[in-house]
Amino acid sequence: MTRLTPTAYLDHIRSESALFRSALANTDPAAPVPTAPEWTAADLLWHVAGEVQHFWTYVLETRPAAPTSETYDEPERPKDATYQDLLDYFDQINAKFVATLEKTGPEEPTWSWSHERTAGFTYRRQAHEILIHRLDAELTAGAVTPLDPALAADGIDEVLDVFYGGKPEWATFAGSDQYVRIDAVDTDTRTWVQLGLVSGTRPDGDSMQDEPDLSVVAAQSIPAGTEPDAVVAGTAADLVAWLWRRRDDEGIAVTGDKDVYDRFRALTNQPITDD
Repeated sequence: MTRLTPTAYLDHIRSESALFRSALANTDPAAPVPTAPEWTAADLLWHVAGEVQHFWTYVLETRPAAPTSETYDEPERPKDATYQDLLDYFDQINAKFVATLEKTGPEEPTWSWSHERTAGFTYRRQAHEILIHRLDAELTAGAVTPLDPALAADGIDEVLDVFYGGKPEWATFAGSDQYVRIDAVDTDTRTWVQLGLVSGTRPDGDSMQDEPDLSVVAAQSIPAGTEPDAVVAGTAADLVAWLWRRRDDEGIAVTGDKDVYDRFRALTNQPITDD
């Protein structure tokens, strides 16, 4: 999978943030978010501004130090804030976040919770963060607009590799001979996923032995002549929304071994943290 350029990710952060705000601007603040029923439109707005973009602005500003509860003061949502106050706060934080990215080279060492410890991780992760929350906002407003195919295709790789397939440093993945391929039919991109087992000893001393897991693998590293056991196909936008549990499987085509697919889906049909 070829990633987008840092410039492209930054452009998407700008445009997706604008779409996110536009979707919520005229929405009832108390409207429930269909993809997060415990949230209202106002909660979603605060989450992106006060809990996501504020935090990653701090991470970039204090790079490469890791944020801690002693060093990072998470903003507290004002109890008397109006919806317009929240929109204004989003504008302020979003502008600061974008400006901070603009003056931060993607190669600069920066803390992250992933193995990738450069600002480039923030560029990519936050482009996909705001893409998915823009979709949340538009679903709340009842007016969904198309997702950019190139960004969505990159998002398929990102969610499978970083979230579902990400491993802590203490874990070891043992791949099996079972593969699932995710085909984005409109961008001609294919993501290979290997099923397997993960083992290791956690920092607290607890052991994890042979738990089902998956890993994204490069096509060139797969033995010659290998065919996927199951293929999941759809448009890039449909697939990334489906993987992020933002839509059902209508329009998603599945072929091949049902048992292998079911194991793959069990590993990808669960809540994940998306910050």
